Amino acid sequence: MDIVNYQPAADCLQDRIIMITGATRGIGKALALDAAKLGATVLLIAKDLKRLEQTYDEIEALGKAQPAMLNIDLESAGADDYQTVANSVHEEYGRIDGLVHNAARVGGLTPLQQTDVTLWSKLITLHLHAPFLLTRACLPLLQKSKDPSIIFSIDEASKAYWGAYGVSKAGQISLMNILAEELDGDQQIRVNGIHPGKVRTHLRTHNYPGLNPNEFPAAEDVTNPYLYFLSEESKAVTGQLFRI
Repeated sequence: MDIVNYQPAADCLQDRIIMITGATRGIGKALALDAAKLGATVLLIAKDLKRLEQTYDEIEALGKAQPAMLNIDLESAGADDYQTVANSVHEEYGRIDGLVHNAARVGGLTPLQQTDVTLWSKLITLHLHAPFLLTRACLPLLQKSKDPSIIFSIDEASKAYWGAYGVSKAGQISLMNILAEELDGDQQIRVNGIHPGKVRTHLRTHNYPGLNPNEFPAAEDVTNPYLYFLSEESKAVTGQLFRI
């Protein structure tokens, strides 16, 4: 399967309920729009209410399934907050078919010795605690799906000056692998990761201001692998880290 050039059928996500974190910028927003175009009901998670409303309105304008906004600060939310989200989704939809952990923030390139402790805590929470707690709360909803899928947006940044971002994104790979092994078998929830590479997003342009952003593909050009892993075509695939 050539996942990069995967061409989704027009109805491949019809009636599927897809939850996406970081859904107001970059890959998260592009994926939310594409998933909606393919028939999915998209549950948008982000902390910026204004941007959430903008994304919501763009999806509404497509004339497809009505999306939902979940205004959560993933850098500070705790277990009870995620359980509240899961309870609300259960009451409204009864299940979810896809969960995409995409939210990310670097917070600047800084030596560890000079890293702000509060920022360190927020980034570890965003990239590690949030995916764990959200997955934990949503597992009963995923188990009610006939074809559940979890996707991580992966980055390999274990290098100087990437600090908490590099550490926590490395931890995400471990979390992804552990979940893939534990949820395979009886539960049949597939778990995969996508490393999108260098993409023209706010995260990249903010951290590489000297580079020409037009040298990199736009976010909407790298969503096909996500759509593949959210569709039934990837039903037998789990525990994979796909690098674009």
